[in-house]
Amino acid sequence: MYFHNNSRGFNNHSQSRNNFPRKTAGFRSKINPSLYVRKAEALVKIEDEITTNNFADFGFHPNLLANIKAKGYLKPTQIQDQAIPHVLQGSDVLGIANTGTGKTAAFVLPIISKILHDPSQRVIILSPTRELALQTKEEFRSFTLGLPIYVTLAIGGAYLREQIVKIKRDPHVIIGTPGRILDLSKRRVINFSKMTIVVLDEVDRMLDMGFIGDIKSIINQIPPSRQTLFFSATLDRRVEPLTHEFLNNPVKISIKSQDASSHVDQDVLRVPRYAKEQALEQLVSQPDFKKVLVFGSTQMIVEKLSTSLFQKGFKAQGLHGGKRQYQRQQIVANFRENKISILVATDVAARGLDISDITHVINFDEPNNYQEYIHRIGRTGRGNNKGYALTFIE
Repeated sequence: MYFHNNSRGFNNHSQSRNNFPRKTAGFRSKINPSLYVRKAEALVKIEDEITTNNFADFGFHPNLLANIKAKGYLKPTQIQDQAIPHVLQGSDVLGIANTGTGKTAAFVLPIISKILHDPSQRVIILSPTRELALQTKEEFRSFTLGLPIYVTLAIGGAYLREQIVKIKRDPHVIIGTPGRILDLSKRRVINFSKMTIVVLDEVDRMLDMGFIGDIKSIINQIPPSRQTLFFSATLDRRVEPLTHEFLNNPVKISIKSQDASSHVDQDVLRVPRYAKEQALEQLVSQPDFKKVLVFGSTQMIVEKLSTSLFQKGFKAQGLHGGKRQYQRQQIVANFRENKISILVATDVAARGLDISDITHVINFDEPNNYQEYIHRIGRTGRGNNKGYALTFIE
């Protein structure tokens, strides 16, 4: 990789301690640096994947088909191709597919179609983070232009009173995080008895974040006659009990596509702690680093680093849980719309971040575990794009 550490001169410290595991704040286990080095595999383009259907085969409303075409969707991805018919038929679905394979549209499109055929349908979608909930709402908005479908958010960090007013207008779809949904249910704002479809998006991430109790409390309030859809990047032992408890004879769809990380050139940069910020500045000054996501381990590090980069003339902002919701929304929008080219973020703030043209991910601080590492670098190399990931190690 063109920014490999051997060409940089940040390698003047002893490397012997890297051979031993160490613990730091937050019980972080040191990951073997060799796991951070991997060449990207040859890309298999989405349009080259073998599928059975075209969007026109699903019986979608002409306006919906027009909106799909306007977004540049040529044909369904594999998860969309296989999941959409079963969702339209009313089956419970367990969909397993990698990040960046079009899972969101796999449930958004058939839900829109079902509402158009039956406006009494009421849908609740649970997302692990505010950012993912916002992105799902934007996905609905892009597909429902000119269609009489109403969608609202129920997420923390936003004005509760405004959310209550919108939910009391009885929207077709409520998208929210488990904590805020439960809060609104306790206030008797959400009428779960009317819900006909429930979607758990990124189930594995929600379990990682400790939402299992909230999820059970919410689903248990929804009539058993509902249609239940689970979508996840992985199916592990924590997810399986939920599927047995809440899914009724589900159709299981597992797409064996390239891992998100297989689209990413991965390498390391050995640099002592005192020189990390200098090394980062040198990297992001290069013209190939067009849109960069930098991961820091704490809110304090993210704030300090983003402020320092901004003061030195870089178009940079920081994203972390300590910022107000409207600030987080604006920062993500700025990054998506290329008003900034560097986003420094914590893991929590960047969960579910879906921006297709991130060129590089830089792990300024190492992740807590390898699963978190894979999640981080999956923010680049999305769709038909190749990505690059670089991890700073001492």
